[in-house]
Amino acid sequence: MTGGGNCVTPDELLASARETTGLDDFGDDELFGGDSWRDGLDVLLKSLENDGRLTEFGQIAVAGELGGYLANRLRIIAHHRAHPEIRDRDVAPPIVIIGQARTGTTMLFDVLAQDPAHRAPLTWEVEAPLPPPRTETYETDPRIAQVEELIGLVDMFIPEFRSIHQLGAGLAQECGRIAGSAFTSAIFATQYRVPGYLRWWSHDAVRDGHVAASYTWHRRFLEVLQSGHPGERWLVKSPAHVWTLPQLLAEYPDALLVQTHRDPARIMASTASMLASLRHLYTDDVDVTEISAEFAELILDGLERTVDARLDGTVPAGQVIDLQFADVMGDALGAARAVYDRFGFELSADTAARMARFARDYAREPRGHQYTFADTGMDLDELRRRTARYAEHFAVTEEAV
Repeated sequence: MTGGGNCVTPDELLASARETTGLDDFGDDELFGGDSWRDGLDVLLKSLENDGRLTEFGQIAVAGELGGYLANRLRIIAHHRAHPEIRDRDVAPPIVIIGQARTGTTMLFDVLAQDPAHRAPLTWEVEAPLPPPRTETYETDPRIAQVEELIGLVDMFIPEFRSIHQLGAGLAQECGRIAGSAFTSAIFATQYRVPGYLRWWSHDAVRDGHVAASYTWHRRFLEVLQSGHPGERWLVKSPAHVWTLPQLLAEYPDALLVQTHRDPARIMASTASMLASLRHLYTDDVDVTEISAEFAELILDGLERTVDARLDGTVPAGQVIDLQFADVMGDALGAARAVYDRFGFELSADTAARMARFARDYAREPRGHQYTFADTGMDLDELRRRTARYAEHFAVTEEAV
């Protein structure tokens, strides 16, 4: 039976996080982006209450996940208070992968992460960032096994998901999980049925400064991770960045952007299919056509914002490279070489070999993600009309749908 409520309140979550950590400073000052995270948490919980349709297990899972974000927030803030010197080491201009979901971003992210010069946030350290990871134990930290066990729960409840999206404690993790503890993150709308929160994130949160605050938090998070295990440059990724490019570049003005592109019809169909699979962890009430309608306007808006950001100069031409989905998936090492050539990085023979090996291993893994555009219930001709500007600007070719 699927219910509407989430059976947890903000006060209950805050009290539980305090009890779990023994801490009570949630970082409402500007150093951590102010108190805007409280608005995000409130909107999220109200949206879950009104529209979540959570199962009993889903209610437990959501409470645990949100409690985990709050506990991490408390620990990160406490560490910053105790060790302000970690902010003396700047976050070097990062490489930021900003393509829409299902455009090859994960493959490219993991391939580029094979370079030791690239400091990618791995899943285990994003889930459990304190104490800060240390170079000498980075590959043997016990948290790796602990997080791998948690990932095993996904395999247990939605075994097909791994064929859609790679999972692993030692794989690079998206910025959405980092922004989760600022509660201004699109990740919640992908996991849960929260259309109210999605509308707030894509419009009100941008207008009211909440998104900008989440990038301040993003920097504070990276400062913790790099304090014991630095790298030459950060490598981060999130599809959500395409909606918030002005805020991203305000926080990281020298960021180097890698944008992947794909036929919007395939983006729509693949995204809806993936989210339908993921949401089964929390609810029995999953409808691909409903998800498609929920995300269609968001994705279309993101495509338009992408074009606008190039035309109005928000994204400096010298700080971005565009890659096509087919090129990334067909020749991942070639795509990586293109990134290195564009930004003047040196690609050593050893790093190229690691990248090629990862891509080969990835290709050997079974893939069973099947979907069609017809599943979305959308009008293909109308979609083609509305995405023509994007497709023309970035020379995106149509795929069979």
